[in-house]
Amino acid sequence: MGYRWVVSLGAWATSLIILWLISVPLIAQTAFRTPWGDPDLQGTWTNTTTTPMERPSELAGREVLTDEERAEFDADAIRNADRPPPPGSTGAYNNFWFERGVRTDQTSWIVDPPSGTLPLITPKEEQRIVDLALVRDSSSYPTTWEDVNIYERCITRGMPGTMMPGFYNHNYLILQIPGYVVLRAEMIHDTRIIPVDGRTHIDSSIRQWLGDSRGHWEGDTLVVETTNLTDKVFERRFSNTVYGTGRHMHLVERFTRLDAETIDYRFTVTDPTTFRRPWTAATPMAALDGPIFEYACHEGNYAMVNMLSGARAKEEATE
Repeated sequence: MGYRWVVSLGAWATSLIILWLISVPLIAQTAFRTPWGDPDLQGTWTNTTTTPMERPSELAGREVLTDEERAEFDADAIRNADRPPPPGSTGAYNNFWFERGVRTDQTSWIVDPPSGTLPLITPKEEQRIVDLALVRDSSSYPTTWEDVNIYERCITRGMPGTMMPGFYNHNYLILQIPGYVVLRAEMIHDTRIIPVDGRTHIDSSIRQWLGDSRGHWEGDTLVVETTNLTDKVFERRFSNTVYGTGRHMHLVERFTRLDAETIDYRFTVTDPTTFRRPWTAATPMAALDGPIFEYACHEGNYAMVNMLSGARAKEEATE
């Protein structure tokens, strides 16, 4: 009797082990899936980093840093965080207000071109930059509120600026329901509602601040194509947003969940009226332990009134 019990226990244990071995791959396959079967990107994420957008000249030809180099760059960032502003400048926020993050092992966000730098711009874009500099250097700047770029006016950072790190509030909430992915940025609370149900883009005559985004799944990767952007990111006085290029830009983003803590995020900008070739940037998104917060850009903000008042006073003083 005792022998049969031991045999039965051994058979039961063997069956349990076999069942566990069979189930492990199934668990791995469904670990980051929504109840309806799509890859699960949901949660709060941040892509805050001190990695520069373009590769510094001293790192030319190198794509990655060593652990020792990363640690030294982070130490330098801390040491230089609260340097006093240059003479004549009021300065900006000190390090207490910034969320700088840490260095990744990349030497730049830009991964293509292989140089890690932005491609050459077109003659049209070169002229636009010259015109913009003339406006900004004018003694009457800003002449009107329209001279000030849309980011300073708390309208939007445009695309791909909304998804790019650099100073603070680079945090994102991703939600999913069948047929849609919703992405809310903390900075200026821009919200993108992205259909993933196969529908086509809206009519090309309709232009939007963040463009018209359509998504689809390529394996475990969400691919988002954005068109229908607007030239209003430049305004009438050539004011700019964060690397937005206007109505001719075609943007392709790729979101891939790597593990519980990481999304690989990368995007490709194609705009032959601005850049002489497409370029691609990549920056990881890390899980954020906590919610994103309300971004109240204009509450108690007298910057626009003060800038215009100062410009008018300067004009009167020079007449």
